[in-house]
Amino acid sequence: MNVVMIGAGYVGLVSGACFAEFGANVTCLDVDQKKIDALERGKIPIYEPGLEDLVKRNVEAGRLRFSTHFQDWIGDADLIFIAVGTPTRRGDGHADLKYVYAAATQVAEYLAGYTLIVDKSTVPVGTAREVKRLIAQTNPEADFDIASNPEFLREGSAINDFMRPDRVVLGVETARAEALLRELYRPLYLIEAPFLITDLESAEITKYAANAFLATKISFINEVAQLCEKTGADVSAVARGMGLDGRIGKKFLHAGPGYGGSCFPKDTQAMIRMAQDVGASSRIVEAVVAANAAQKELMVVKILDALGGSVADKTIAVLGLTFKPETDDMRDAPSLTIVPALIDHGARIKAHDPHGMDEAARELPDVVEYADSIDDAVKDADAIVLMTEWNQYRGLDLGKLKTLMRGDVFVDLRNVYEKQWMQEHGLDYTCVGR
Repeated sequence: MNVVMIGAGYVGLVSGACFAEFGANVTCLDVDQKKIDALERGKIPIYEPGLEDLVKRNVEAGRLRFSTHFQDWIGDADLIFIAVGTPTRRGDGHADLKYVYAAATQVAEYLAGYTLIVDKSTVPVGTAREVKRLIAQTNPEADFDIASNPEFLREGSAINDFMRPDRVVLGVETARAEALLRELYRPLYLIEAPFLITDLESAEITKYAANAFLATKISFINEVAQLCEKTGADVSAVARGMGLDGRIGKKFLHAGPGYGGSCFPKDTQAMIRMAQDVGASSRIVEAVVAANAAQKELMVVKILDALGGSVADKTIAVLGLTFKPETDDMRDAPSLTIVPALIDHGARIKAHDPHGMDEAARELPDVVEYADSIDDAVKDADAIVLMTEWNQYRGLDLGKLKTLMRGDVFVDLRNVYEKQWMQEHGLDYTCVGR
């Protein structure tokens, strides 16, 4: 099968490489010439475990290629996936669909023979029908169907999520479109992955509803953590007790500095706007967004309190900058709120992250210093703030760190360590909800 991915970003690149691994003939198209040039040299623009090897293997096998020339590849495609960004639109919180609609219009010009156009991007309800209208308007002779196939890829484990998914959601209008997608995804049928075949609108809303619910679990446990701190309870024990209930489940019940990343912040905002547009209630999701913003601000207060109420002229070593481990993604990371606030209060920041420092340098104030190693970051620091739970930070040599530091404050925003153990190493330990 000839598959074209419009967009060689996170979703397009991962999905394209995985479809090539399934045996499809895949071309990733993008308007960014520098990105395509880099990919053709074997340079992957994002950090995702296993992706570099997957891309290299399928390029060498002749099943995966990259191009900016839409006219060379669209006409021969059996399926075309639109996998471009849908960021929050500045000013109103809606998903910005300009890249989706631009891709649809550009694709329409070169269609030849029956083609299935698939929305892979996260898009509000009604987008697939608008894409269909735009293509028919641009090329009235085009023979095509439209489908919605939202992605459910977690950064840091995207390849496994694609190859062994919890579910595959296919929103289709015709039996022909369904058959084509089933054939493309046939390797997943062989491992009995669950498939949901539904209509366009249900597929579009499923993605938003899933992300909003997961964000709700995070904000909920963070508010429970505040209650635990006020009453002397342990949020980790409470979360375990909740998670043992099969109706609730243990995932996404980890107290911390709030959610971030490329999906939850923009998707919760977009879901609120979708509901407002049609006159539906979104009070729970609105509360989730507000609680998440408040949690990040609360972490600033927690750090200030741990240092006696002031960080002025104090050196703080920040371990971890990305919104989660195993990614270089800085989008809406808690560090983007917390670090500038500490700087505003007079702190000097020395930061370390295994893969996120280049991206962080583009997002954080210029005064942030970046360390090549954990030791360099904590040397002469008055406090350590563990911001992201990379594996490198889960087994720190606490005795060594204590000798390198000037102070003794350790603020663990991910509850990686136990208070007794930290105290035994002479560290003044602060965590979340315990």
